Amino acid sequence: MYRELKLRAAIIRDKNLILLPNEQVYSKIDGVWNLSSDQGNLGTFFITNVRLVWHANLAENFNVTIPYLQMASVRVRTSKFGPALVVETRQSTGGYLLGFRVDPHERLDEVYMTLQTLYRVYAENPIYGIVYNIESTPQTLQTLKVERKEDELEIIDDQGMGSDGALLAYLSMDEKERANREESGENIVFDANLGLAVEALPEAFSTKDLWSMF
Repeated sequence: MYRELKLRAAIIRDKNLILLPNEQVYSKIDGVWNLSSDQGNLGTFFITNVRLVWHANLAENFNVTIPYLQMASVRVRTSKFGPALVVETRQSTGGYLLGFRVDPHERLDEVYMTLQTLYRVYAENPIYGIVYNIESTPQTLQTLKVERKEDELEIIDDQGMGSDGALLAYLSMDEKERANREESGENIVFDANLGLAVEALPEAFSTKDLWSMF
């Protein structure tokens, strides 16, 4: 309805125009003849901030709604019925010429001036029927930048290695070293801490170091 010309649409209820969101009626004009037939049809104009609507008084479903967006021109010209308001639509909607007679002539001029004014206002600030709310303003790139910081690392001299070092040294002993110890008989030693014979650990480490990890 905001952007399309409609014929015989469901736009009238109980002789009143069904308004669209953000639509306001500026004028309701009775006694307007639609000149689309030889004898004409008597009806009513509704002039709003979005469109021009006409409907027949005897049949509400016989109507036309013309958005300002689809109007190519609005003018007053002479017809076989006398001076008439002529609305020409854009070619995209069929390029219709719709004629309406409004009596007396002074009232016709008033309708014409109202349509011209509202048409200019609409052209400067069109209403397309799209309603939206801006919940928040997006942040700029400058506000999203984070200052770069160097990672703070603490290096610990673990020459003593402690219990973790003992386990690593024990696990890092390769298979060749283990085999050499087995051949030489050095791989089995008596551990005084446990009172048992155990596999020999690398020098400077004890089962106590390994046991303290668990």
